[in-house]
Amino acid sequence: MVSLPKPEVILTHESDLDGLVSGLLLRRLARTLFDADVALQAYHNHNWRQRSLPEKSAWVCDLTFEQRLDRPNWVIIDHHTTDFSPKYAQLIHDVNKSAGLLCYELCQQHELGTAKLDRLVHLNNVADLFLEDDPDFILASDYANLVKTYQFWNLAALIEGNPEKLLDHPLLEVMEVKRRIEDPIGFTWSRSNITELGPAVGLVNTVIGNTNQIVHQLFEQRATSYPVLITLFRRGNGMILVSLRSRNGEALKVAEKLQGGGHANACGAILPRSIQNIPDAITYLRQILNPSPSKGAPLNNLESLFDAIELAKK
Repeated sequence: MVSLPKPEVILTHESDLDGLVSGLLLRRLARTLFDADVALQAYHNHNWRQRSLPEKSAWVCDLTFEQRLDRPNWVIIDHHTTDFSPKYAQLIHDVNKSAGLLCYELCQQHELGTAKLDRLVHLNNVADLFLEDDPDFILASDYANLVKTYQFWNLAALIEGNPEKLLDHPLLEVMEVKRRIEDPIGFTWSRSNITELGPAVGLVNTVIGNTNQIVHQLFEQRATSYPVLITLFRRGNGMILVSLRSRNGEALKVAEKLQGGGHANACGAILPRSIQNIPDAITYLRQILNPSPSKGAPLNNLESLFDAIELAKK
């Protein structure tokens, strides 16, 4: 049985179902072990990398292990590829399991497993690892789309922090109808509206439907020659989110150029706050993915790219 220190905070990924499930499971585990309601905080990759780490102890899930997290009394439960080996932190890591499954296995060691959680964690695992051959893949994708549609904290509040309440939730009927009606319409339109951002990167324009499923079908039907496909989403606060997909591991390399991260074939990034609309996002992405030297020094950092974009607007 794994021995865990009491955390001051639990930190998780805000962007997807895996971050929600793993974060809520760890909060329940902390309550069982230490009789304490530990605060749960969630971050997108970009904001996470900018966060200071003042806590002396923490549990971190579904966020890639990096050198700055290698601290005594810090526990990292994750499944993303990492280049670092811990010297001080406790790393629970398996690239073949979702963060939710890894956290659930810790819960099971303390008799917190239930039939409902078994089912939910399985669906989360299928969705997050994109196990398209699993018979539950379509249903699992509906669960994952709940977080994309209603967002992390709204769902967390709706289910009152109890992950079991997600299972068979009435909102899944909305996801099923959207998938059945919207996705075919959206796929047909998006297939004819792919914009080149770079020699190997295409922007999939979307107007309706589950963007992840649309991109999946584009790859499955070989409807595009681009090995990396990007979709853009503008949140209510003006923040532009980038989602990247591929089949052979190329997506992560592109995400890292955007200061993002994730899995080899499924990852994301947040564009700088100075980018407030989709046209500017396209200009910015083209500058990043097609760097061209000026008459002087090459554009080799983000600041100079921002300057180039601003100059282009004047």
